[in-house]
Amino acid sequence: MITTMNDNHLSSTWARLCNETIVRGSGPYVYGETGSRYLDFTSGIGVTNTGHCHPVVVKAIQEQAERMLFGQLNCMITEQALRYSEELSEVTPGKLDTFFFSNSGSEAVEGAVKLARMATHRPNIIAFQGGFHGRTAMTMALTSSKIIYRAGYQPLPAGVFFAPFPNAYQWGWDEERSVSFCLDEFDRMLKTQTAPSETAAVLIEPVLGEGGYVPTPLAFLEGLRQRCDDHGILLITDEVQSGFGRTGSFWAHSRAEVTPDILVMAKGIASGMPMSAIAASRDLMNFWPKGAHGGTYGGGNPVVLAAARATLTAIQEEKLVENARVMGDYLLSKLRGLQHEFPIIGDVRGWGLMVATEFTHAGRPAADVTKRIQQYCLDHKLLLLTSSADGNVIRWIPPLIVTHDHLDEALAIFADALGEVS
Repeated sequence: MITTMNDNHLSSTWARLCNETIVRGSGPYVYGETGSRYLDFTSGIGVTNTGHCHPVVVKAIQEQAERMLFGQLNCMITEQALRYSEELSEVTPGKLDTFFFSNSGSEAVEGAVKLARMATHRPNIIAFQGGFHGRTAMTMALTSSKIIYRAGYQPLPAGVFFAPFPNAYQWGWDEERSVSFCLDEFDRMLKTQTAPSETAAVLIEPVLGEGGYVPTPLAFLEGLRQRCDDHGILLITDEVQSGFGRTGSFWAHSRAEVTPDILVMAKGIASGMPMSAIAASRDLMNFWPKGAHGGTYGGGNPVVLAAARATLTAIQEEKLVENARVMGDYLLSKLRGLQHEFPIIGDVRGWGLMVATEFTHAGRPAADVTKRIQQYCLDHKLLLLTSSADGNVIRWIPPLIVTHDHLDEALAIFADALGEVS
């Protein structure tokens, strides 16, 4: 019988996937207080890209903790901040070589919006239906993936407009038609809702996260880039969940012929230590006067920065981006094989190791089936998360260190779950 420690002193707002108290993690596994071993294909919602307790990261944290724990960047510049900013600039695209560090994805998105407004002297932001950008007031206003993230908090900050996202499967269209329609609607928005002269930035996830793990068609990203250039609007890509190799490319947007003006990153940046960043060109970053943006802990923790440096080293030296691409192709092929066997799987999609299985019945979302499959997998020690407004998507987020054996272990449980509920 699974036991767990008393959680009476934790806020009830945290939904819990696994009821057993977890006491340690290693690689793709976590271990409960009873000794149970779970295959963790949540990766903390795309955070532990290097797996749990990667030895290179752990060693870096231990060594830095003995030297210095904190140095607020308004007071002093630490060695780790200088070294990491230099190393990070080697993997960011184009002229995006200047960084502001924060603690969370929400903070980074807010920072990107503030920078865009400061640089353009324009108030409005265009986001997309199905996008998720955080849970602070500003980022809730930018989020439309699920009503639970916004309900009860209105009124939210103004100046946000939502354009349709080209979700071809949801609409029953092909990709070309979806892209054409959404670009036309985007153009119409600039004529009817927010004038180009009032629009600071366009904010988009290259892969919808909470919105159902839907890759953005490359032609759509390229169309947005062209329109932003035409109107002097900044393009912000939110790679909080899709960055650092998750999609089989270091940055998901790089699959298109597109470089954003501002790149937002978090989650996989430091293997679980709290950190995020925005990247922009030096010229763009200079629009921020000294003191116009900041935070006590952002970038001031050398231990977190050491973890980020070690994470980057592990990703590069162990070729984890390449592994994500190879293992992602394998996972997609196996899931599509199961789709032929179990028609309840309406769609299989994704890039790299950011993969979705969407469940439908008679063309309608099958949330009940999705929940039963997730529960079966949990009962058999496989952790998977759901996604989308309808709750009918299971998302696959294994760590980038995953092997064929790990995937086969998970797929066997998943196949049994499909057989059980079908």
